Amino acid sequence: MIVGIDHVQLAMPAGLEDKAREFYAGVLGIPEVPKPAELAARGGAWFENETVKIHLGVEADFRPARKAHPGLLVDNLSAVARTLTDSGYDVRFENSQHAYTDDPFGNRLELIQNPA
Repeated sequence: MIVGIDHVQLAMPAGLEDKAREFYAGVLGIPEVPKPAELAARGGAWFENETVKIHLGVEADFRPARKAHPGLLVDNLSAVARTLTDSGYDVRFENSQHAYTDDPFGNRLELIQNPA
């Protein structure tokens, strides 16, 4: 049986790893981890902490994911939204517990206030 999700992979255009680092590590605070050597030559970047793993892989014919998206639990939705808007990203609130934003490549991300 399936017991969890190991990681989420999103696509990105080639050569924009620095933009990925600025957003995922810099704005969202998810540290970058080294990709395995056999995968590093393909480009992209991996961002992981104790509970979240987001892998970005280069896609030659890149199109952003507009409907499919990861739902990310956050401790303080208002603070995350403020950080995003201060960094130039649009945040669209559905209600006080859910919001959406896009990464630098146009991939949709859902932000959900952690109920715990």
